[in-house]
Amino acid sequence: METKQKSWFITGASKGFGFEIAKAALAVGDKVVATVRNNSSALYASLKEDANLFVVEMDVTKETDVKVAVTKAVEHFGKLDIVVNNAGYGIVGAIEEVSDAEARKQYDTNVFGVLNVLRATLPFLRKQRSGHIINVSSLFAFDPLIGWALYGSTKNALEGISQGLVKELEPFGIGVTVIEPGLFRTGFTGKGSYVVAQNAINDYESTWVGKMRKSTDAFHGTQPGDPSKLAAVVVKLGHTENPPLHLPIGTDSINNYNIFRDKLANDVNAWMEDSISTDYNTR
Repeated sequence: METKQKSWFITGASKGFGFEIAKAALAVGDKVVATVRNNSSALYASLKEDANLFVVEMDVTKETDVKVAVTKAVEHFGKLDIVVNNAGYGIVGAIEEVSDAEARKQYDTNVFGVLNVLRATLPFLRKQRSGHIINVSSLFAFDPLIGWALYGSTKNALEGISQGLVKELEPFGIGVTVIEPGLFRTGFTGKGSYVVAQNAINDYESTWVGKMRKSTDAFHGTQPGDPSKLAAVVVKLGHTENPPLHLPIGTDSINNYNIFRDKLANDVNAWMEDSISTDYNTR
């Protein structure tokens, strides 16, 4: 593991994974640019006015905000080493129930917000011919809980972006990792940290969608994962010379990956003969 001091740029750092990663990075002596939408003074206070901390107010959905924040970050610390795309939120509801406006807002933050950050940071990383992008996906990218499929689809988008990005950035010495956390005891499932689709359809009320809509708050504080331990893994990842492209984190995430892998293999194998029969006969 590399031990030299790193400079981090972490979005959505006011709470949850972003806060814990910022805290863990500062604890090992790294420099951290932490972005929040507002109230930067509260984060400074929470992280004890650490001299290696620089807080910038920024909304990932506003491209101009992002460009200004990244420029400030580079001017402040002189470089960027690790970019953590963490900002995001969840929406609960059946795919059919999520309105166009709700779906677009979800994608604006979870997907297009990430693209805004990538467009703003990659020119600096390419210029220095080094860096590491860490995109925060989810176990729901593998096998979403019923009612969380729209949110899971935004994380599937990050999977695809990351898989393409790692190939594009290899010539510039920039690594890419997409982490897939399981359920951790952050505020993600607490009231105010996720939204519920407003167009509830009666037909779904007696299904698992309806149950999930009513019971998501019950997950809060019962999740198996310890956020501080995830943060330690991410900091280790940031100091790793040859990082992986995929990193499921948590027993439940590993389980969801295994379910996804087995389902995919079963589908492919069941239809293998039909699938390969579609090639032109070149004999």
